Amino acid sequence: MPELPDVTVYQEALAARIAGRTLARVRIVSPFVLRSLDPPATELEGRVVAAVRRLGKRLVIAFEGELFIVIHLMIAGRLHWKPAGTRLSPRRDLAGFDFDSGTVTLTEAGSKHRASIHFVRGEAALAGHDPGGLDVLAAGIGAFRDALVRERHTLKRTLTDPRVFSGIGNAFSDEILHAAKLSPLQLTTNLDEAEIARLFHAVISVLTMWTMRLREQAAGAFPEKVTAFRPEMAVHGRFRQPCPVCGAPVQRIRYAENEANYCARCQTGGRLLADRALSRLLKDDWPKSLDAWEQRLRDAAI
Repeated sequence: MPELPDVTVYQEALAARIAGRTLARVRIVSPFVLRSLDPPATELEGRVVAAVRRLGKRLVIAFEGELFIVIHLMIAGRLHWKPAGTRLSPRRDLAGFDFDSGTVTLTEAGSKHRASIHFVRGEAALAGHDPGGLDVLAAGIGAFRDALVRERHTLKRTLTDPRVFSGIGNAFSDEILHAAKLSPLQLTTNLDEAEIARLFHAVISVLTMWTMRLREQAAGAFPEKVTAFRPEMAVHGRFRQPCPVCGAPVQRIRYAENEANYCARCQTGGRLLADRALSRLLKDDWPKSLDAWEQRLRDAAI
């Protein structure tokens, strides 16, 4: 799922291309993607784009007269910039928004169809699309601490909860926790002040660094390589590859449709976190430490 750095770069790329431009036509290819119809598309057509905003992981195209298009890319949704009037593919494209400067298209890989478009009337209705999470980049450590410890959950769950923090998902939560040297299963209410401060600074540094990096990679072009898996990442998507800090193999635990990637040596004192399904299957054979896990790999290679 595109997270704060990706969505910010999308926002900037869209603003550079459509701010101040008139929306000539809305083309909805797949009806399932459109989740609300007030205002209707015909009321948006002919209006000038006042701004492009970010609302958590959502993109908002704001028009004069307090009318909005809210786009939630979810996991596999992606935006593309095409020449004006580009023909849309019924197999690939979900929707297109035509401007005199070009056409914005929305695509989605896979068959689960989670990406969505809402047409919204008024700021009050737009606020209903905001999950309410704290924008850490605009907050101080006090507000961060309050949001973090409000409920007792694991750090991984809390960081990725859009009602708690804005714009952080599965990929960057892994990177943040690695930078903070904290376990993804550490409970929010068990952190001391030094650990909270370390986590706060890790959130800011990771999100800021990746926003700058993605902005530089785009180099003014429209971002087309939006992915949750990047070779420069420290742990996310790097299972069994060496940690860039200590060289230990990156570990992974899976739960539901999500996963957490971490370095046992850097984040858990060498202790392996139990993958729910696999640890139940192996029971007493589940290795309790990184050393035991590495020894098992060496024994298997003999």
